[in-house]
Amino acid sequence: MTCRLQQVDADESVLLRITHSNLKTFSAHVRFSLKMTVDSVKHKLWQKCGTSVNSMHLELFDDSNSKISDLSDDSRPLGFYSPFDGFRLHVIDLDPASLTSGGWLEDTSLVEKYTISEQDYAKRDGTFRKFKEKNVCQKSSPSDNIRSEKFMEDICANIKVGDRCEVEPGEKRGVVKFVGEAESLGSGFWVGVQYDEPLGKHDGLVKGTRYFECPPLHGGMVRPDKIKVGDYPERDLFEDDEI
Repeated sequence: MTCRLQQVDADESVLLRITHSNLKTFSAHVRFSLKMTVDSVKHKLWQKCGTSVNSMHLELFDDSNSKISDLSDDSRPLGFYSPFDGFRLHVIDLDPASLTSGGWLEDTSLVEKYTISEQDYAKRDGTFRKFKEKNVCQKSSPSDNIRSEKFMEDICANIKVGDRCEVEPGEKRGVVKFVGEAESLGSGFWVGVQYDEPLGKHDGLVKGTRYFECPPLHGGMVRPDKIKVGDYPERDLFEDDEI
């Protein structure tokens, strides 16, 4: 097929789709200068697909997948073969011993898998199994949980229903409405608070259990170590207003 050299500006280039004879799933879009020689094109493609320059044959197809020409002269500029954006440049690997042959670059079933025996794995340090075993050992024992619950119970001894209080975080003020255990919320002791303002989450009904009664969105259940009781009068909403 006769080809003619395109009139090429200094910065003119073309975007071609690249396919490969051995790599069936390989497809890439690469931009080339039309002034590049076929040999330079091959060097650029070698970096993309791994086929050596000396074993590479190139075929040019148009956007309807019809073959235009073989790029058989390495000294010719790419523009000589009149490629346009969207054309396909097909790489044929002529080396039967090429790294791309045999399909092993794409078919992972051909790759030998590393295996290790149960005994050898158990001897290794830094494995996920050793990490899990270490975390289990570091978890609190039942006696730790008992001490934690006793700690909460001691604090509850100084908190009575009807006490004015302040809850952290946020310095929310209110009145104590419940003191005791709440199994639906977790082990240990809890304090139910009716806030002065609608800063809560419920009306004293939590997970189907009624612990106390208060207006909607005024109720909260907190751990005893988050609450202070004492002289915490209800705040005047206008105390900070300028006179």
